[in-house]
Amino acid sequence: MTQDIFTLSVIQAGLNAAAEEMFTVLKKTAMSPIIYEVLDVGTGVTNATGDLVSSGAGIPTFVGVLDKAVKRIIELHGSAIAAGDVYITNDPNYGGVTHLNDIVIAKPVFFDERCCAWTASIAHWADIGGKVPGSMATDVTEIFAEGIRLPAIKLIDRGRPLQAVFDIIEVNSRLPDQVHGDLWAQLAASNRAEEQIRLLLEKYGVDAFDSAILAAFAEGEKRSRTGLATLPAGTYEIEEEQDSGERWQATIAITRDSFVVDLTQNPDSSVGPYNTSRDGAVIAAQMIFKALCDAERYANAGSFKPLQVKTRPGSVFHAGETAPQGYYFETRIRLFDLLWQCIARAIPGRLPVGHFASICGTVIAGNHPDTSRRYTLVEPQMGGWGATSTRDGMDAMYSTSHGDTFNCPVEICEARYGLDVLYKSLGKANNHAVTYRGGRGVSLAYRLRSDAVLSVGYTRNRIPVWSGDGAPSGGFNTVMVTGINGDTSSLNFASGYPLRAGDTVSIDTAFGGNWSGEAV
Repeated sequence: MTQDIFTLSVIQAGLNAAAEEMFTVLKKTAMSPIIYEVLDVGTGVTNATGDLVSSGAGIPTFVGVLDKAVKRIIELHGSAIAAGDVYITNDPNYGGVTHLNDIVIAKPVFFDERCCAWTASIAHWADIGGKVPGSMATDVTEIFAEGIRLPAIKLIDRGRPLQAVFDIIEVNSRLPDQVHGDLWAQLAASNRAEEQIRLLLEKYGVDAFDSAILAAFAEGEKRSRTGLATLPAGTYEIEEEQDSGERWQATIAITRDSFVVDLTQNPDSSVGPYNTSRDGAVIAAQMIFKALCDAERYANAGSFKPLQVKTRPGSVFHAGETAPQGYYFETRIRLFDLLWQCIARAIPGRLPVGHFASICGTVIAGNHPDTSRRYTLVEPQMGGWGATSTRDGMDAMYSTSHGDTFNCPVEICEARYGLDVLYKSLGKANNHAVTYRGGRGVSLAYRLRSDAVLSVGYTRNRIPVWSGDGAPSGGFNTVMVTGINGDTSSLNFASGYPLRAGDTVSIDTAFGGNWSGEAV
């Protein structure tokens, strides 16, 4: 690297700004509230070979998808990739990593006839076909029933939109207008970032650009290894029962040079949509590693050099090609919480105790009572975070997997979906007599003004939030449907559940784990 540190820093800051501008464009131009209000998105820039360089605000697990998606696109298309191309994927087997609702748009940035970088974004689309509105069915056994699959295919060829691909995508959605708008919002975000990156290349040249990226990788690795050296060496194991009755296991082996997560001793993949891809398991491990070793700085490819993840093909954390993955997010957050608990026990006081640890995904789909226009409400929920050794846990936060996510304002919810939000408040008080209490969850209720269907995915529904030894456990995440006739049904995972005008969906999320002052 021949460039001075100041030039390298300016280029690095420019790449960070490009990722942030992608995020801003996406937020301001998308059509779906799950994107423009909740910010269920991630944006980033990679180098020419798909290694993560910078990221915008957004969901940490989404940012972790982008480099893996770009690498898969390069693997499949290689030398055929040209300036002006844009690729799309949502299939976990082709770089999509998550579930079919999450769409990745990736665009190579060419300069002097050479690919120098990629811009990429991921966003949750409200409906991409499949068995139920919202595309998140619980009673499926294969990925084919979950919606349209886009296996890292070309969307724009050398600047020319492939209209047939656009048409196929839109005709497979129950919300074609929103899909159309959200797709073009992601394209606009990529174009904006491409402009910023090309300006950097024009001003500083390819050699300086590449040097800045290598320097960023080196700094990311250096910071992670410095943080790793502060962790106590050893091998730490954990096993925990899940709501389903299965027992999941993890082993974390820490040395001065490596952080190895072994997930090989886990159950076979689920028949239902409760699996994650190997890449999804890697992202969960990346998050705990980053939180422990370098929590202050944005992540890049260098940040994860010391990390190794072992999985078993055919297991719940390394599902096969046809395995359904619609509710992957509950599997991944359960895994992340398992790893978090393992380290919290190994290094008492370093981390908060357990939080509500569920996305609490809630989907209500129907027709607006005033306009008859089709809608799909997609909302994750907030809950309580765990106490630490020095303070109470935080109230009404999104999960540790969600990053810069926001709740959808009541006014937007009622206007866009034509239902009533009866109340939205802090949830049940945590009155346990402990040194520090877990934070409170939320309590809210939707009342339907027209018929609809409900899909939900809530864990920590049977097994409570974990606390420090000697402290009472935290709470549970629950959802209840009360019919207009007074009948009630308690749910945890359900899809296509019929709702009638006048029915109420009541949600209560868990308060966090408690701290007793004793070692966890």
